[in-house]
Amino acid sequence: MSLNRKRKKELRKLQNQAAKLWETQQVLVGQAGDVAREAGRQLGNYNREHVVPTVQHSYDKFAAPYVEQGVETGRRVLNGALVPAAGAVVGTALSVWDVANDKRHRLAHGKSFGDFDVAKFKKNAAKAGKKATKQFTVAPPAKKGIGAGGVIAIILGVAATAGVLYAAWQTLRADDELWVADDPLRAPDA
Repeated sequence: MSLNRKRKKELRKLQNQAAKLWETQQVLVGQAGDVAREAGRQLGNYNREHVVPTVQHSYDKFAAPYVEQGVETGRRVLNGALVPAAGAVVGTALSVWDVANDKRHRLAHGKSFGDFDVAKFKKNAAKAGKKATKQFTVAPPAKKGIGAGGVIAIILGVAATAGVLYAAWQTLRADDELWVADDPLRAPDA
Protein backbone atom coordinates (compact mmCIF):
# COMPACT_ATOMS: atom_id res chain seq x y z
CA MET A 1 0.00 0.00 0.00
CA SER A 2 1.49 3.30 -1.08
CA LEU A 3 0.80 6.47 0.88
CA ASN A 4 1.40 9.95 -0.32
CA ARG A 5 3.63 12.37 1.59
CA LYS A 6 0.76 14.20 3.24
CA ARG A 7 -0.68 10.97 4.73
CA LYS A 8 2.76 9.81 5.89
CA LYS A 9 3.34 13.16 7.59
CA GLU A 10 -0.09 12.97 9.31
CA LEU A 11 0.62 9.40 10.46
CA ARG A 12 4.04 10.41 11.88
CA LYS A 13 2.41 13.32 13.69
CA LEU A 14 -0.26 11.00 15.10
CA GLN A 15 2.41 8.51 16.16
CA ASN A 16 4.36 11.28 17.96
CA GLN A 17 1.19 12.39 19.77
CA ALA A 18 0.49 8.79 20.81
CA ALA A 19 4.07 8.43 22.12
CA LYS A 20 3.73 11.64 24.17
CA LEU A 21 0.38 10.45 25.53
CA TRP A 22 1.92 7.08 26.43
CA GLU A 23 4.78 8.79 28.31
CA THR A 24 2.40 11.00 30.27
CA GLN A 25 0.29 7.96 31.15
CA GLN A 26 3.40 6.17 32.45
CA VAL A 27 4.25 9.17 34.63
CA LEU A 28 0.65 9.33 35.86
CA VAL A 29 0.63 5.62 36.69
CA GLY A 30 3.91 6.06 38.60
CA GLN A 31 2.44 8.93 40.59
CA ALA A 32 -0.70 6.89 41.31
CA GLY A 33 1.52 4.08 42.63
CA ASP A 34 3.31 6.56 44.92
CA VAL A 35 -0.03 7.82 46.23
CA ALA A 36 -1.27 4.25 46.81
CA ARG A 37 1.95 3.33 48.68
CA GLU A 38 1.64 6.40 50.89
CA ALA A 39 -2.05 5.65 51.54
CA GLY A 40 -1.12 2.10 52.59
CA ARG A 41 1.58 3.41 54.91
CA GLN A 42 -0.86 5.91 56.45
CA LEU A 43 -3.49 3.18 56.86
CA GLY A 44 -0.92 1.02 58.64
CA ASN A 45 -0.05 3.92 60.95
CA TYR A 46 -3.73 4.56 61.65
CA ASN A 47 -4.28 0.88 62.35
CA ARG A 48 -1.29 0.76 64.71
CA GLU A 49 -2.15 4.00 66.52
CA HIS A 50 -5.96 3.86 66.69
CA VAL A 51 -7.55 0.54 65.73
CA VAL A 52 -5.29 -1.88 67.64
CA PRO A 53 -5.45 0.06 70.96
CA THR A 54 -9.24 0.39 70.63
CA VAL A 55 -9.67 -3.32 69.96
CA GLN A 56 -7.28 -4.18 72.82
CA HIS A 57 -9.13 -1.85 75.19
CA SER A 58 -12.51 -3.30 74.16
CA TYR A 59 -11.22 -6.85 74.65
CA ASP A 60 -9.78 -5.98 78.06
CA LYS A 61 -12.97 -4.22 79.11
CA PHE A 62 -15.63 -6.58 77.73
CA ALA A 63 -14.28 -10.02 76.85
CA ALA A 64 -11.29 -10.62 79.15
CA PRO A 65 -13.30 -10.74 82.40
CA TYR A 66 -15.64 -13.39 80.96
CA VAL A 67 -12.75 -15.43 79.56
CA GLU A 68 -11.02 -15.32 82.95
CA GLN A 69 -14.30 -16.17 84.69
CA GLY A 70 -14.80 -19.17 82.39
CA VAL A 71 -11.29 -20.43 83.04
CA GLU A 72 -11.75 -19.99 86.80
CA THR A 73 -15.13 -21.76 86.72
CA GLY A 74 -13.64 -24.66 84.78
CA ARG A 75 -10.76 -24.92 87.25
CA ARG A 76 -13.16 -24.78 90.22
CA VAL A 77 -15.43 -27.49 88.77
CA LEU A 78 -12.46 -29.71 87.96
CA ASN A 79 -10.74 -29.31 91.33
CA GLY A 80 -13.83 -28.96 93.49
CA ALA A 81 -16.18 -31.55 92.00
CA LEU A 82 -14.72 -33.91 89.41
CA VAL A 83 -11.42 -34.83 91.07
CA PRO A 84 -12.94 -35.58 94.52
CA ALA A 85 -15.84 -37.49 92.94
CA ALA A 86 -13.47 -39.54 90.80
CA GLY A 87 -11.35 -40.19 93.89
CA ALA A 88 -14.43 -41.38 95.80
CA VAL A 89 -15.45 -43.69 92.95
CA VAL A 90 -11.94 -45.13 92.61
CA GLY A 91 -11.67 -45.52 96.41
CA THR A 92 -15.03 -47.29 96.60
CA ALA A 93 -14.12 -49.56 93.70
CA LEU A 94 -10.79 -50.47 95.35
CA SER A 95 -12.57 -51.16 98.63
CA VAL A 96 -15.04 -53.45 96.88
CA TRP A 97 -12.11 -55.14 95.11
CA ASP A 98 -10.35 -55.69 98.43
CA VAL A 99 -13.49 -57.14 100.02
CA ALA A 100 -14.03 -59.41 97.02
CA ASN A 101 -10.39 -60.58 97.12
CA ASP A 102 -10.68 -61.25 100.83
CA LYS A 103 -13.86 -63.29 100.38
CA ARG A 104 -12.33 -65.18 97.45
CA HIS A 105 -9.28 -65.93 99.60
CA ARG A 106 -11.49 -67.13 102.50
CA LEU A 107 -13.55 -69.35 100.22
CA ALA A 108 -10.42 -70.77 98.62
CA HIS A 109 -9.07 -71.76 102.07
CA GLY A 110 -12.26 -73.48 103.11
CA LYS A 111 -13.81 -70.67 105.09
CA SER A 112 -17.35 -69.85 104.09
CA PHE A 113 -19.17 -66.58 104.52
CA GLY A 114 -18.63 -66.95 108.26
CA ASP A 115 -18.91 -63.64 110.04
CA PHE A 116 -19.84 -61.70 106.88
CA ASP A 117 -23.04 -59.71 107.38
CA VAL A 118 -24.75 -59.32 103.99
CA ALA A 119 -27.21 -56.68 105.27
CA LYS A 120 -24.37 -54.55 106.64
CA PHE A 121 -22.49 -54.89 103.33
CA LYS A 122 -25.56 -53.76 101.36
CA LYS A 123 -26.04 -50.81 103.71
CA ASN A 124 -22.38 -49.70 103.35
CA ALA A 125 -22.52 -50.11 99.56
CA ALA A 126 -25.69 -47.97 99.35
CA LYS A 127 -24.07 -45.29 101.54
CA ALA A 128 -20.94 -45.20 99.34
CA GLY A 129 -23.11 -44.99 96.22
CA LYS A 130 -25.09 -42.04 97.61
CA LYS A 131 -21.86 -40.27 98.55
CA ALA A 132 -20.43 -40.75 95.04
CA THR A 133 -23.69 -39.53 93.47
CA LYS A 134 -23.64 -36.37 95.59
CA GLN A 135 -20.08 -35.64 94.56
CA PHE A 136 -20.87 -36.10 90.87
CA THR A 137 -23.86 -33.77 91.01
CA VAL A 138 -22.80 -30.17 90.42
CA ALA A 139 -25.25 -27.33 90.98
CA PRO A 140 -25.31 -24.95 88.00
CA PRO A 141 -23.78 -21.56 88.87
CA ALA A 142 -26.05 -18.54 89.00
CA LYS A 143 -26.16 -16.65 85.71
CA LYS A 144 -24.40 -13.31 85.81
CA GLY A 145 -24.26 -11.10 82.75
CA ILE A 146 -23.09 -12.33 79.39
CA GLY A 147 -22.60 -16.05 78.78
CA ALA A 148 -20.23 -18.10 76.67
CA GLY A 149 -22.25 -17.30 73.55
CA GLY A 150 -21.77 -13.58 74.14
CA VAL A 151 -18.02 -14.05 74.57
CA ILE A 152 -17.84 -16.07 71.37
CA ALA A 153 -19.86 -13.41 69.54
CA ILE A 154 -17.48 -10.69 70.75
CA ILE A 155 -14.44 -12.70 69.66
CA LEU A 156 -15.99 -13.38 66.24
CA GLY A 157 -16.85 -9.67 65.88
CA VAL A 158 -13.27 -8.67 66.68
CA ALA A 159 -11.97 -11.28 64.21
CA ALA A 160 -14.37 -10.04 61.50
CA THR A 161 -13.30 -6.44 62.07
CA ALA A 162 -9.65 -7.46 61.85
CA GLY A 163 -10.39 -9.34 58.61
CA VAL A 164 -12.12 -6.32 57.06
CA LEU A 165 -9.25 -4.04 58.05
CA TYR A 166 -6.70 -6.49 56.64
CA ALA A 167 -8.66 -6.77 53.38
CA ALA A 168 -8.79 -2.97 53.13
CA TRP A 169 -5.07 -2.74 53.76
CA GLN A 170 -4.36 -5.42 51.12
CA THR A 171 -6.57 -3.56 48.65
CA LEU A 172 -4.98 -0.17 49.19
CA ARG A 173 -1.33 -1.19 49.39
CA ALA A 174 0.78 -0.75 46.29
CA ASP A 175 2.31 -3.67 44.46
CA ASP A 176 5.11 -2.47 42.22
CA GLU A 177 4.85 -5.57 40.04
CA LEU A 178 1.30 -4.73 39.04
CA TRP A 179 2.35 -1.39 37.55
CA VAL A 180 5.37 -2.52 35.50
CA ALA A 181 4.90 -2.34 31.74
CA ASP A 182 6.94 -4.37 29.24
CA ASP A 183 8.49 -1.27 27.66
CA PRO A 184 7.32 1.78 29.63
CA LEU A 185 8.57 4.55 27.36
CA ARG A 186 7.81 2.98 24.00
CA ALA A 187 4.50 3.85 22.39
CA PRO A 188 2.37 1.08 20.92
CA ASP A 189 2.80 0.57 17.21
CA ALA A 190 0.17 2.32 15.10
